[in-house]
Amino acid sequence: QAQLVESGGGLVQPGDSLRLSCAASRRAYSGYAMGWYRQAPGKEREFVASISWNGGYTYYADSVKGRFAISRDDAKNTVYLQMNSLKPEDTAVYYCASRPGANAQAMEDMSSDDYWGQGTQVTVSS
Repeated sequence: QAQLVESGGGLVQPGDSLRLSCAASRRAYSGYAMGWYRQAPGKEREFVASISWNGGYTYYADSVKGRFAISRDDAKNTVYLQMNSLKPEDTAVYYCASRPGANAQAMEDMSSDDYWGQGTQVTVSS
């Protein structure tokens, strides 16, 4: 069964760092591009970052470029999102998704055919 489980969210102050994890079943990970997305209250879900199936390419939304870093650990079937210099506008539910054989940039466009996790809340507030 394909499964993605996000973790690592929480309440932090502006300027703090946080690392999100997305643990995937092998069926939803091996050979799959992985992406992180977020949805703030009252807003549409938006792309945050993605990584190619082999980890060779990454792609970021302009709003997080230079602050966030996506990586993957194939030994653990896990993708990470390191978030630094967090801002209140980063507050959202963060989701991960996977897609077989996609390149990193293609993950910018969401698809209902992708595997999705249940999300983890990130709140940035003083």
